[in-house]
Amino acid sequence: MRAEASTAARKGAFIAVAVALFCIQLDFFALNLAIPGIAAELGVTVSAAQWTLSAYMLAIGCFFIIGGRVGDVFGRRGTLLAGTALFTAGTVGCALAPGLGPLVGARIAQGVGAAFVFPVAVSVITNTFPEESRAKALGGVFGVANIGTAIGPFVGGGFTEGPGWRWIFWLMAPLSLLSLITALVYVPDSRDAAAPRELDVLGCALIVGALAALTLTVERGDAWGWSSTRVFLGFAVTVVSGGLFLVRERLARHPLVDLGLFRDVPYVLVTGMGTLTNMGYGVTVFLATLYLQGVRGLSPLLAGTVFLAPALLVALSGPLGARLGRHMRPTTVMALAGIGAGTGMYALTQVGAWWLYVPVFAWCGLGLGLGWTYASVATQQLVAPARAGEASGVLLTFLVTGGAIALAGTAAGISAMTPQRSPEEAYDVILRLGGAAVLATAVLVLGVRHRVAAQGRSR
Repeated sequence: MRAEASTAARKGAFIAVAVALFCIQLDFFALNLAIPGIAAELGVTVSAAQWTLSAYMLAIGCFFIIGGRVGDVFGRRGTLLAGTALFTAGTVGCALAPGLGPLVGARIAQGVGAAFVFPVAVSVITNTFPEESRAKALGGVFGVANIGTAIGPFVGGGFTEGPGWRWIFWLMAPLSLLSLITALVYVPDSRDAAAPRELDVLGCALIVGALAALTLTVERGDAWGWSSTRVFLGFAVTVVSGGLFLVRERLARHPLVDLGLFRDVPYVLVTGMGTLTNMGYGVTVFLATLYLQGVRGLSPLLAGTVFLAPALLVALSGPLGARLGRHMRPTTVMALAGIGAGTGMYALTQVGAWWLYVPVFAWCGLGLGLGWTYASVATQQLVAPARAGEASGVLLTFLVTGGAIALAGTAAGISAMTPQRSPEEAYDVILRLGGAAVLATAVLVLGVRHRVAAQGRSR
């Protein structure tokens, strides 16, 4: 069921969604450079302070699918409002947290709120805007959201060196409140009219268990030791819970996830390419941060400044993807993003001069940003609007879980290589391997797309 949206409702929905996603992106990318400052102020180790990142990633990754489906079944407006309110409350809690425990708890609240906001926000735009302007609206939304990505490292580094890391959250709190009020006034409601107002609670519990075990294990695997009992048990819980979830979804009358999504070849290609470019983005940003501060010796503020050039192109990738999508199939746009990302990641290992490093980093950011940003737009073009939230939730789950796995693998790789190699050499090896994987996948996507198109089934 889709409500008839007036011009004012469309503008209001755009503002509410764009500001909410801006805050989520800023929150995600600003805190990395603030970890040392958090550790120093709260009197904990840097390793302990990392839980502010791990807890957020754990919460957001576990609830994407549930958030998307709750919006489809019970109404997207109410779900968006609840998620934004929880994110806002969590943000204020982070700013006021007296210690690490309350801070981590508030970060979990932020993560759950963001997990409800993100997929529902995408489906709100899909169901509010007519088909002819939907892709442009989604591209604009991600353009605004990616400004948060762009300025995140700069804000994180600047506030950490200046008034303090708490101001990251004080910046987001009024913006989140603005999004909440705008959504309350303007966003129309919509839901999947074919779905009864029932939620597969057992399916929710199983998918949360599987994703929580997987995310926690890959996040802490390096600290625990990859051959430890805890890692083995974590992966065992992941496999068992994940297997039971698939069985449940096949048998459930009203499944949380329609497994038919994974028989849709274009959707699978877009999801796979988007996941890999998001993994590449996380790895590249992580390694660039280590390189700029550890090898080049830059301060957090100067390192954040270097990030502005690639981050600006990440911000532009949202509107660019929407424009390209008018003339190309979604899978073709995704493959082009992969080619740009893969070549950029590899090229970063070949340059040393600042005058060349920055533009190559920017090119890399454009390809990676286009890949993970346009994936959300593309999935909305490939599925029915009634199940837009579900499709977005599944995609985002793959994106975030894949990113966590990539970062864990990167940390483990650096630990394994640095006794024999310098840190810079280890970074280069990982970037080359990642770039080659992204580039090879892009070529594979083009090949499969061509074969499917020859059969007359491509979209």
